[in-house]
Amino acid sequence: QVQVVESGGGLVQARGSLRLSCTASGFNFYDFAMGWFRQAPGKEREGVACINWSGTLPYYAESVKGRFTVSRDNAKKLLYMQMDNLETEDKAMYYCAAEPLVSSATYCTVADYNHWGQGTQVTVSS
Repeated sequence: QVQVVESGGGLVQARGSLRLSCTASGFNFYDFAMGWFRQAPGKEREGVACINWSGTLPYYAESVKGRFTVSRDNAKKLLYMQMDNLETEDKAMYYCAAEPLVSSATYCTVADYNHWGQGTQVTVSS
């Protein structure tokens, strides 16, 4: 059974940093594309950063380019997202997602993923 569990959220001041982690279990992590998504109150869930099975093709939403870094450790079955220079607009529930896909491309829309965690809250104060 595919399971992903997020951790690392919290309250941080604007321009601060947080690192989110996603722990995977129940599947061959190496065969899955992974992604970070977020949903703010009243808004649709959106792709923030995704990464292909080998970790060689990260994708970033325009709003986080240059500030967020996604990475994965296939041996430890962990997905990370380092978030620097956080803005108040980054406040949202952040979700880890997984999808079995070994591809030369990286996909990062909600429709591309079928396995989701429960989310971790990120709050950025001004």
